[in-house]
Amino acid sequence: MEANLRWVALTAVAPVAWGANYFVTHEFLPADRPFYGAALRALPAGLILLGLCRQLPRGVWWWRSAVLGLLNVSVFFVLVYAASQLLPTSIASTVMALSPLAMMLLGWAMVAERPGSTHLAGAAIGLGGVCLMLFTGTTEASVPGVLASAAAMLMSSFGYILAKRWSAGIDVLASTAWQLTAGGLFLLPAAAAVEGPPPALSAPQFLAFGYVALVATALAFVAWFTGLRHLPAGTVGLVGLLNPVTGVVLGTMVAGEMLTLQQLCGLALVLAGVVLGRPARTARGQSGPRSAPPAPEGRPAPGSAARNPR
Repeated sequence: MEANLRWVALTAVAPVAWGANYFVTHEFLPADRPFYGAALRALPAGLILLGLCRQLPRGVWWWRSAVLGLLNVSVFFVLVYAASQLLPTSIASTVMALSPLAMMLLGWAMVAERPGSTHLAGAAIGLGGVCLMLFTGTTEASVPGVLASAAAMLMSSFGYILAKRWSAGIDVLASTAWQLTAGGLFLLPAAAAVEGPPPALSAPQFLAFGYVALVATALAFVAWFTGLRHLPAGTVGLVGLLNPVTGVVLGTMVAGEMLTLQQLCGLALVLAGVVLGRPARTARGQSGPRSAPPAPEGRPAPGSAARNPR
C-alpha cells in the first residue's frame, strides 16, 4: 500500500505543475502565438529527455510515437491554448475536470480496467468539488471555447490510455521523449506556416518557457506516464483533479486573497474524491491484479489482451 501511495504522490507532480502552468502561460507567454507556444513547450522537453534516455524509436514505435505525439502533444497543446483564450479559467478547467470519467470509461474499453464503485464515486465527488471551486454563476461560455476544451479533454484521455496500452516493455522516459519530440516536430512547420517567424522573447518570457518546457512538460509528463504504468487509469484520472485545485490555490496566493467558504468546501471534496479513488488494497497487499510480463515488441502479453502499462 505504501508503494501505491508513492506512485500516487509521483503522479500528482503532473497536475500540480500543469495547474501552475496556467498562471505562467497567462502572465508571461505571448498571447497570440499558440503554435509557437506549443512547439517551444514540447520540442525542448522532448530533446532533453531524448538526450537523457539515449534511445531512438524502433520498429512499430516510429509510427506509434507519431500518433501519440499528435494526440497527447501537438493537437492537445493547441486546443488547450485556444480554450484558455476563449473561456474563463473556471469553465475551461471544469470541462477538463471531466477527464477522470473519460479515462475510466476508455480504460475499461481499451485496457480492460473496469472502474470500481469507489472510482466512480470519487470522480463524481471530485467533479462536484471542482464545480464548487470554479463556477461563479456570472460568466458566459463561448461555444467554440467549450468545444475546444471538450475536444482537448477527450483527445488527451484517449491518447493517455492508448499510450498505456502500447507501452509494455518500453522505458517510460524513452516513450515520453519520443512523444514530445514527435509532437514538437509536427508543430514547428505548422507554426511557421500559420504564425510566420518565431517570436522575439524577453528575459521573463525565456525563463517562463524554461519552466513550461522543463517542469510543466518534461518532468510532468514523465511523472504522469509513470503513474499510468503503475496505477489504474481511473486513479490517475482522479489525481488529475489536482490541476484545477492548484490553479485556484495559486491564483489566490498570488492575488493575496482568501479562499471563500464555497472554495474551501470544493477543495475538500476534490481531495476526498482523490483519496476515495486511490488503489484498493488486495489480500496480498497489492493494487489490483498483477500484470503479465512484458511480451516481445509487437506481440501481446500472455493473459493480457490490452492492458499495457503506459
